[in-house]
Amino acid sequence: MKRSYTMFIILIVFLLFTTGCWNRRELNELAITLAIGLDRTKDGQYLVTAQVVNPGELATGKGGGGSGGSPTIIYQAKGKTVFEAIRKMTKESPRKIYPSHLRVLVIGESLAKKGIGKPLDLLSRDWELRSDFYIVVAKGMKAAEILKVPTSLEKIPANQIFDTLKVSATAWSATSFKSLDELISDIVSEGKQPVLTGIQADIKGDEETSLSKQNVEMIDPPALLRFNGLAVFNDDKLVGWLNEKQSKTYTVITNKEQSTVVNISCPKGGKAAYEVKKSSTKIKGKLKNGKPEIDLNIRVEGNLGEVECHIDLTKPETIEKLEKIYEKEAKKFFMNSIKQVQENEKVDIFGFGEAIHRADPEAWKKLKKDWDKHFEHLPVNIKVQGEIRNIGTVGNSFLEKIK
Repeated sequence: MKRSYTMFIILIVFLLFTTGCWNRRELNELAITLAIGLDRTKDGQYLVTAQVVNPGELATGKGGGGSGGSPTIIYQAKGKTVFEAIRKMTKESPRKIYPSHLRVLVIGESLAKKGIGKPLDLLSRDWELRSDFYIVVAKGMKAAEILKVPTSLEKIPANQIFDTLKVSATAWSATSFKSLDELISDIVSEGKQPVLTGIQADIKGDEETSLSKQNVEMIDPPALLRFNGLAVFNDDKLVGWLNEKQSKTYTVITNKEQSTVVNISCPKGGKAAYEVKKSSTKIKGKLKNGKPEIDLNIRVEGNLGEVECHIDLTKPETIEKLEKIYEKEAKKFFMNSIKQVQENEKVDIFGFGEAIHRADPEAWKKLKKDWDKHFEHLPVNIKVQGEIRNIGTVGNSFLEKIK
């Protein structure tokens, strides 16, 4: 009994010396960073750009509102490693760069072409960093140029990039968001290569005005950020870009499509807009006469969002005709896009290699060494099943009365 009592006293004393936040960080000591840009300089160093929140300009309420300055501040530094460059920023910043709330990582195209594996090592290794931020590639420009563009709807450009990408990937299948864990998984995966969304800064007129506070005070800003195409990687190196049709095909095949709009032909001419509400793709790999082959089964459900032709939607056979037309046109659309990727980029971004691996692990051991060559000539059989669930709140279009 005495021994137990003594141990209890010792435990209490020990706990008294272990309470408190030993690794606490005070907010007024941190430079909260919401976006980081990575570029490669001509001398082979990394140029790191940090978009840091200016808390004084984001204050709200009585006595708040700031002084009219910029809500974010840009800090830059060069280094032989990304870690070194970030630490060098303390030469300018009165606070230590704190990336735990990072929302966006922008990679310059020149760096992406040389390889993103090494700089990603820090981001995957740093215990202060969460992995739920989005990664994009600056198409035809530097990451630093992207992060310097002020935005209108969101005071903080990083938030606008993050939210726009999320909304666009949900409503328009030509864009796709990817986190750090997903990217690294694709890089190390056998039978699937990484893809990242591209971002550009459209600057019209005077660059000094476009990158100043005046940009957000105009109805038609001279500088806008927009997403454009998907960047294709071979391992960790950028090898090409997908156009919009190819990008849509990628999101459909990889089951990333949430919603989009597809224009389909009407039976007697004209167009109708098909709003995709649900999409699922099953990829099946197989060996036929000792050679790899892929079967794609694509199932799509959606609504008629717009009708610009003379058709009678009150008849079930009309809906069936539109569904058949969609299936035929979609199959041709997907097939052409896949062939273009096979001929131009020549790397498997769809995960066809993974499907072969699942179907026949022993055969995959022989195929994986030269999979890119096999992918170039890989037969892909596509079956599309499209369904129209709803035609909207009205039956036939008022265009019928005009007719």
